[in-house]
Amino acid sequence: MQESSPLISNDAVVFGLLMTILALVFSTSSSKSPFWVKFYRIVPSVLLCYFIPALFNSFGVISGESSGLYKVASRYLLPASLVLLTLSIDFKGILKLGPKALVMFVAGTIGIVLGGPFALLVVSSIYPDILSGVGPDQVWRGLSTIAGSWIGGGANQTAMLEVFGASPSLFSQMIAVDVLVANLWMAVLLFWAAKPGKIDSIFKADSSAILELQLKVEKYRAGILKIPTLSDTMLILGIGFAITGFSHWIADIVAPFIGENYPQLSQYSLDSTFFWIVVIATTGGLLMSFTKARELEGAGASRLGSVLLYVLVATIGMQMDLMAIFDNPVLFLIGIIWILFHILIMLLVAFLIKAPFFYVAVGSQANIGGAASAPIVASAFNPSLAPVGVLMAVLGYALGTYGAYLSGLLMQWIHG
Repeated sequence: MQESSPLISNDAVVFGLLMTILALVFSTSSSKSPFWVKFYRIVPSVLLCYFIPALFNSFGVISGESSGLYKVASRYLLPASLVLLTLSIDFKGILKLGPKALVMFVAGTIGIVLGGPFALLVVSSIYPDILSGVGPDQVWRGLSTIAGSWIGGGANQTAMLEVFGASPSLFSQMIAVDVLVANLWMAVLLFWAAKPGKIDSIFKADSSAILELQLKVEKYRAGILKIPTLSDTMLILGIGFAITGFSHWIADIVAPFIGENYPQLSQYSLDSTFFWIVVIATTGGLLMSFTKARELEGAGASRLGSVLLYVLVATIGMQMDLMAIFDNPVLFLIGIIWILFHILIMLLVAFLIKAPFFYVAVGSQANIGGAASAPIVASAFNPSLAPVGVLMAVLGYALGTYGAYLSGLLMQWIHG
């Protein structure tokens, strides 16, 4: 991890830099210049929004670790974005996507549960010293926290830390592995999200239900399209942030209440404030889609939602430190083998059931990235699909502690 202070430590300056990066990426991606047209055929714009801040962080220009921007983006901008992206969603259309989405999510979970023990078995046969730790420094204890993070999220990761008791120094190394490996995989997903047709043709996948949902939403948008006035924009943002505020208010009451009175429900992450914020904001957006507020899509509700989401993309990117791989390369080797096992399971299941790549990408990210990044990957395919990512990520919170606990026990058994 970075030890020296970053070149830019003022969050206002960092935010200005991130917005400049986003502005440059989107202005060049819409350029008719032959160079940029060719460039963006190879490199998706969303990948640059994510990767350029990662480079700035890796080379010490900014620091995702010391910045408070990610917390602001994930707690304030993400819920508002989810509301605005779900305002015009066709909920019945999402349900028509069928069981393949759920199958791919479960396949991703199984890939994480079994991938950790497999990776530990492979790496320990090459580097037996990896098993030399004693007590809280036993490597399997730390790896169980990655399993919690990759199936559910931060709450599940903390649960595994409490259950298996990894030492603080081991846990900090695991966080580096978690963040870097998960973010590298997200970068790959964002790259392929721009061209899913190639993989769908290999899988002989039927993506007609996804395309039908996209076209239905796009047709609806075209029918209500208007030039937005200032009052339209204020109303859109007012609804987004009002529901965000309401989500925080309810979450601040419900999460501590469950934690104090029903501690057994913590295994479902029901004592996590962030869980309730995401669930209530998404539910609020879905409920508003059954009202006249749905017509605000014509004034650009999802466009403003996408703006907020891309700010989150940039702040997620600045969490990634590419240099951390040199701190403990053997642990990163375990992480890479682990994620490859997960990918292999998902691709194999997708091939067998002829599932579209969209389900692979969102099912994987709903496990590994959770509610903060699953909608980003989903919206990289099409902004109207963002709620699918959120709904699948909520499943991860429910399964995270169970799956991670099982994975931890398997890794303990391999450790001996």
